[in-house]
Amino acid sequence: MKLKFLGTGTSQGVPVIGCTCEVCTSDNPKDNRLRSSVMISTEENRKILIDCGPDFRQQMLVNHENTVDIALITHEHNDHIIGLDDMRPLIFKSGENMPIYCNKRVGNEIRERFPYAFADVRYPGAPAFDLHEIENKPFHILDAEITPIEVMHHQIAIFGYKFKKLAYITDASFISETEKEKLKDLDVLILNVIRKFDPHPAHFILPDAIQLHEELKPKQLFLTHISHHLGLHDVEDKLLPPGMHLAYDGLEIKF
Repeated sequence: MKLKFLGTGTSQGVPVIGCTCEVCTSDNPKDNRLRSSVMISTEENRKILIDCGPDFRQQMLVNHENTVDIALITHEHNDHIIGLDDMRPLIFKSGENMPIYCNKRVGNEIRERFPYAFADVRYPGAPAFDLHEIENKPFHILDAEITPIEVMHHQIAIFGYKFKKLAYITDASFISETEKEKLKDLDVLILNVIRKFDPHPAHFILPDAIQLHEELKPKQLFLTHISHHLGLHDVEDKLLPPGMHLAYDGLEIKF
């Protein structure tokens, strides 16, 4: 299987509009971060999208992706779902509704924000979604076994997802001991880190990730959902402990 980072930035992306810091004005492509999303390619080359933010159209075009078989949604914040309308060309091409897998709360939010996708009589150009409610237990879809990982994003419970020995977690600020059991003996852990210092109520910062790296001991840990406050990619990546890396848009991992 393969994972490609379509975006590794926070809800504002990097560069941030109007910001003139050294990260936002960097000419290194690795310092340009679209909103966080990844594409999983299964062994049969089926495509599983995790999150669909406002940069979805650009991400698909830049990465020469033209298919999404299913979408997994971590939670309902706009930077993770607002691009769902841009799935229309894929839906029109396939002639089938787009399957979306998420928990009940997130599904209700999607219905509220995209009511035209669920209308009994839809406008001819509207998207069409099939919502599939999932719980915190493993499920099998396409040719993949997927294990949800429940984490806290400030005061709401959201899902990360585990495939084989790779786990993808974004927007977490707390992981319970029970859920940490799912994250042991991993080849790859992908974890959100919004900045280096200054604790954040809804996101891990760098010391949190270092602590989890030491505790869970994945073979590799990649940081994502990164803001311009973390610093320049080529500088900060070299300062990380062995086995930790800054992810960047377009990076591929085989697992």
